[in-house]
Amino acid sequence: MKISKILIAQPGVASANPHYANLIKKYGVSIEFHPFFSMVPLTLREFRAQKVNIPDYTAIVFTSKGTIDAFFQLCAEQRIKIPDSQKYFCTSESLSYYLQKHIIYRKRKIFFGDGTFASVVKLAKADKHKNEKILIASPDHIYPEWIQMFKEANLKFAPAVVAKFVDNDLKGLKLEDYQIIAFYNALDITSLKNNFPGFKQNGTKFIAFGAGIRKAMTEAGMTYAIGGPTPEFPSLANALEQLIVNPDFKQTNLPEEPKKETKKAPAKKPAVKKAAPAKKAEAKTPAKKAETKTAEKKAPAKKAEAKAPAKKAVAKAPAKKAAPAKKTATKKPAAKTAGKK
Repeated sequence: MKISKILIAQPGVASANPHYANLIKKYGVSIEFHPFFSMVPLTLREFRAQKVNIPDYTAIVFTSKGTIDAFFQLCAEQRIKIPDSQKYFCTSESLSYYLQKHIIYRKRKIFFGDGTFASVVKLAKADKHKNEKILIASPDHIYPEWIQMFKEANLKFAPAVVAKFVDNDLKGLKLEDYQIIAFYNALDITSLKNNFPGFKQNGTKFIAFGAGIRKAMTEAGMTYAIGGPTPEFPSLANALEQLIVNPDFKQTNLPEEPKKETKKAPAKKPAVKKAAPAKKAEAKTPAKKAETKTAEKKAPAKKAEAKAPAKKAVAKAPAKKAAPAKKTATKKPAAKTAGKK
């Protein structure tokens, strides 16, 4: 199979990226960009239904350019003026620079991570931010693990949906014309199935960049020729070049699983180790307790025997006192007889 046409499920232009432009020039391939879905801001009515008051929060978390645009659009529609003291947490440095479209960029109030949501949580946990009330500006498919991370960090926060995803109309595309299709987001597969219910992959080579898209593709019964990113294929351009040169390439060094699940494992292990000694200590004590209980059961029996004589002694005492009382009663009649004589 000769690779001649490539489709990337994202907005963009191949000529604007030097890596893609180099592939076109070097191998004579055609690279097209077409997003499979779009992010649109919520209407003001939809946002107000969440009963979120933006001025109540002193820090905002952003995970995409779409959420940034949607957030500031909603602020403008509500005539909310963002104070200069407002803090912003972004998942990446490039995303933080995008904030310049809406605010004056100041390093003292803008903080960015390494591209992961976990890095944002780590930043927010710092002592200088621990008293902030954080609003997570998210799309309509906020991940549960994001909420869990903030809960485990004991941060004051609330999620707020500011944008929603809608499928783009793809019916004008002839997917069978492309030998390679590259995906980045799980929503790409959702849009693909909605636009082409009877779609069959056949010989089309798929590239899946990201854990979410790899999972979605597997669940949909599709296969990918290359999954990334990996040390061998750190970027999509590297993966594309490999398939252009060798369309029958089979990936052996598969991408690693997300590290979010492995981080929880160490936290569980100490708890198990601590619990084990506790169980051993409890296992020894029941035997001793059983002995003490039997001893306590025997002790009351002896006490009962000791008390029994005491009760008998008390019963005899009143009987002795009653005898003198009868003697005094007999003396009085004797005195009366003496008077008659």
